[in-house]
Amino acid sequence: MTAALAIAFIGLMAIGAPIAFAMLAAGGVAVWMKPGMTPLVIMQNLFSGLDSFPLLAIPFFILAAELMSGGALTDVLLRFAARLVGARRGGLGHANILTLTFFSGISGSALADAAGPGAMLIRMMKKAGYGDAYAAALTASTAIVGPIIPPSIIMIIYALTDNSVTVTGLFLAGVVPGLLIALSLAVVNHVISVRRGYRSPPELLDLTPLLHLFLRALPALMLPAIILGGIHFGIFTPTEASAAAVAYALVVGRFVYRTLHWHMLPAILFRTALMTASILFIVATSAVFAWVLTVGQIPQQVASWIAALQLSPGLLLLAINVLLLLVGIFIEPLPGVMIMVPILAPLAEAAGLNPLHFAIVVIVNLTLGMITPPVGGLLFVTSIVSGVKMGPMVREAKPMLFALLVVLGLLTYVPTLSTWLPGLLGYRH
Repeated sequence: MTAALAIAFIGLMAIGAPIAFAMLAAGGVAVWMKPGMTPLVIMQNLFSGLDSFPLLAIPFFILAAELMSGGALTDVLLRFAARLVGARRGGLGHANILTLTFFSGISGSALADAAGPGAMLIRMMKKAGYGDAYAAALTASTAIVGPIIPPSIIMIIYALTDNSVTVTGLFLAGVVPGLLIALSLAVVNHVISVRRGYRSPPELLDLTPLLHLFLRALPALMLPAIILGGIHFGIFTPTEASAAAVAYALVVGRFVYRTLHWHMLPAILFRTALMTASILFIVATSAVFAWVLTVGQIPQQVASWIAALQLSPGLLLLAINVLLLLVGIFIEPLPGVMIMVPILAPLAEAAGLNPLHFAIVVIVNLTLGMITPPVGGLLFVTSIVSGVKMGPMVREAKPMLFALLVVLGLLTYVPTLSTWLPGLLGYRH
């Protein structure tokens, strides 16, 4: 059963099958090869994988991001970011990082950040004289902040996979790591901009007073604070917070920015349904794959094998980092969490690692795979929206990937970076 699962999954991935179909088909082959097991268990696990109330937060958070985008959010945040940092050397690069970091607090999706505001930012950087490949590489690298700064779809799935952490605790644990990633990319952008003489031309700098732009952007910037504040003070649960985010985004886009019109709603709802269906289909097929792994006792066998090595917590984290970086190259973060967390979380618990700290290490690792060739989903999306070939973009992304690996090392061996804010607000898990 285990051999059939592995062969089918690796074979399907090798020929380019989508990850969801690869997991479902591999699970089906493994069940078919197991004597006395009925195929009905596949359908049971498909439905049971979606039978979870917290999963309702996913379509609501996606809809909130779509509504805010339709309400001219990208333009507002970009003007504020450009006014704040645009006059500095490499200013539009810094504005790119700052805008996508702001947007991360709304979308929760790296691909949405790259394909939406990222495309606009790349065009502006090209117009200002930045290299095409550099603009695309910086956008792809910065977009990985999306799943780390709350709200995050991956964090919701992680909390469902590992009962030792809560969605709220994970949301809070991701704030400092997300800001560290943005800061590291700003340092890289500054160094490269100084070497190449990148600066913003005067005509692209908004001379509107900073306070005016801040007040204009404040309704958009308030959304993450409303989500986290409402959850922390017990006003609503994380799932209810997602519905509150939709109501807030609708009011802000329609009555504050006045750029969200009723005729735009059908297209917004269609995009939301499409993205939600894609994510939930991955969740459902991951449940089948995870069930087959459990029946085959693969997590227990791997855990026993690693436990027999008697690694120290530091060496265990190093080994897990290497494993996840390799896995993240070929598997997207969402199914990566569903597959790897049931295997690795018990090892981390046995080693005495803080579950929130370990969760952030896992999420950052798998997210980095999105900008790691040869598969890197973010690289492909950014290449499409920017018109830049993969080869030049990958070369430009090397210093950014190095900086992100340094941040990963800090997050791995300085647990306080992940646990300080949740601990401050009383969330240990």
